[in-house]
Amino acid sequence: MLNHETLKFYHDLRLNNNREWFQINRSRYEVAKDDYLQLAGNILERMKQVDFTLANLEPKNCVFRINRDIRFSPDKSPYKTHLGIVFSGDRNMSERAGYYLHIDEAGCFLAGGIYMPQSEALKSLRREIADFHDDLTAIFNNKEFKSRFAGFDREENIVLKRPPQGYSADDKAIEYLKFKSYTVSKPFDISLVTNPKSIDFVIEHFTHLKPLNDFLNRAFH
Repeated sequence: MLNHETLKFYHDLRLNNNREWFQINRSRYEVAKDDYLQLAGNILERMKQVDFTLANLEPKNCVFRINRDIRFSPDKSPYKTHLGIVFSGDRNMSERAGYYLHIDEAGCFLAGGIYMPQSEALKSLRREIADFHDDLTAIFNNKEFKSRFAGFDREENIVLKRPPQGYSADDKAIEYLKFKSYTVSKPFDISLVTNPKSIDFVIEHFTHLKPLNDFLNRAFH
């Protein structure tokens, strides 16, 4: 999946997150960057056979710049010390549900769904969930899905305490409608990252995420 040296570079960067060290180690970064793109390409090639909405994506559409946006952050460390790869039919990575892989020595996970949608998109998602609650419940109750994922992620501050505007507390979908973000995730150990079979693990889980992504993306049709 990834070369050991790529993980070593990001480990060292975590300990030396400054421009001077980065410039001295730029050649290591370029090798790690190529490895990162290769991984994105290998996963994307297989995912295109699973989800045809990804057909027009290229690996460069799926990865992120290493530079952090520090304009509004108290943490002025200039570089990201994790790798993220996202596969979505929306190249802006914002208004369609997709598949996400996160590699970080502090914790790895894969995920699907749509993270913190904008106001209008969130309204559309809630309408779809309210109108077709049974479809969503069937996805979550699927045996293969349940063996891998535990429902929508309940991160801090993404679940309302009261029903959203326009919905009543006795709506049969109310527990889903209170969410402001619709993702599911699965943690895994970083030791898997350099295992040759790790891509099979990713594809297997992404494949079982597809019905949820398809359901969420219906809200935007």
